[in-house]
Amino acid sequence: MFINPTTLKREWLSNIQNDILAGAVVALALIPEAIAFSLIAGLDPQSGLYASFLIAIVTAVFGGRTALISGATGAIALLVVHLVKDHGVEYLFWATILMGIFQIIFGMCKLGKQMKYIPRAVIIGFVNALAILIFLAQLPQLNNASLTVYVITAVGLAIMYILPRLTTIVPAPLVAIISLTAVSIIFNLDVPTVGDMGKLPTSLPVFHFPEAPLNFETLQIIFPFSLTMAIVGLLESLLTASILDELTDSPSDKNRESTGQGLANIIAGFFGGMGGCAMLGQSVINIQSGGRTRLSSCVSGVFLLGFILFLGEWVRQIPMASLVAVMMMVAIGTFNWPSVKNMKKVPRSETMVMITTVIVTILSHNLAIGVIIGIVLSTVFFSRNIAQLVFVDKYVDETKQKCTYSISGQLFFIAIDEFLESFDFEEVFELVIIDLTNAHLWDQAAITAIDKVVLKFRRHGAEVSLIGLNEASATLLNRLAIHNDPDALEKMAGH
Repeated sequence: MFINPTTLKREWLSNIQNDILAGAVVALALIPEAIAFSLIAGLDPQSGLYASFLIAIVTAVFGGRTALISGATGAIALLVVHLVKDHGVEYLFWATILMGIFQIIFGMCKLGKQMKYIPRAVIIGFVNALAILIFLAQLPQLNNASLTVYVITAVGLAIMYILPRLTTIVPAPLVAIISLTAVSIIFNLDVPTVGDMGKLPTSLPVFHFPEAPLNFETLQIIFPFSLTMAIVGLLESLLTASILDELTDSPSDKNRESTGQGLANIIAGFFGGMGGCAMLGQSVINIQSGGRTRLSSCVSGVFLLGFILFLGEWVRQIPMASLVAVMMMVAIGTFNWPSVKNMKKVPRSETMVMITTVIVTILSHNLAIGVIIGIVLSTVFFSRNIAQLVFVDKYVDETKQKCTYSISGQLFFIAIDEFLESFDFEEVFELVIIDLTNAHLWDQAAITAIDKVVLKFRRHGAEVSLIGLNEASATLLNRLAIHNDPDALEKMAGH
């Protein structure tokens, strides 16, 4: 793949110092989560750590969003629990590879462009739900913990909120983690550490051809898991990319991101890693720590494995409370606080969509379900609002023999009832004109409604004339309307 010098400089080398520092912070934050997600899925910790290392590097090179951080995620881990439990980890590796193939196909089909149809209220709900889930995920570390754990967490938060007011040369989260680790080691504090989360790998990932048989039976087992993993992973990745677009005021290539995620998952599957996708929390840490280019994403993966392999003894001694403080800061910074402040200003329907997305996501612990429910609810509210935008104005001439109904708006299945109620069929006129100059007929329901209006007026002895149809509406009317057929009444009874 050829990269011209201008692109190389802009996407990789324009922010070197900040990207390296931000990548180091993200790498530290990736370690406990990768281990935790592995345990959720019933896997050895190295499966999540290898996946985070490989996915971060591959998506940094081939993804469509600079500074996006990808790795092993809780959303994917939750989806594969039963696959691992019922069939074993080797089936998970095949499922991860097939997941990647699906995502590459999605990218080739340019499904990333469909992101523009996700309403903003759903995106805000997604962000708020993720922030709450990140915050809630930290609470078990504080449950029945010692006073020292609370003090470390509080000091960590204080460092991260106060230090940026004094200097931004070094990312505050990195200062918090290093300084609190040093204090913990020097004073030999008895607090949970990263080493307590599980055994860390001691070697680079190696190529591993999944040992599960590659046949039709295996495909039947992994297909539903892979398809779900692909959809959930892609949805979370593209939403995260959209949020980074806003945070950095720069565009991303959603179709390229889909292809990059797919390639990353295929490679992860062949190197003993679980599936993964973009991580909003870590991506926000990256942005807040100064990361802006692909270098920060790549560095996070390299540092992640470097820390484990070469600084394993030190990494094991990092107090979990310091990482809890980092993730809490991320949760607080990720939550869209203006969405709460502006609840009284925005339309109620949008507020309801946002809150519903948050509640469903938190209850299901599945971001995809929350987003899908939010989109469905938005569609219902949008359709109802559109249905109320059909206007019918009535004009009667001086002789009381001619009446003109002027229609404006979009006429489709949801708007039919309001449309029909606008006519007074009991009034008798010699001529009824229905002016559709400012209207558009969208579907069969709209044509059926026109048939009903024409036939009812004709039944009362009026001559009916339709005028002003645009070309698309006229074509649909000519193809489906029955009001001019000799047996129109019998056909209408069959509608």
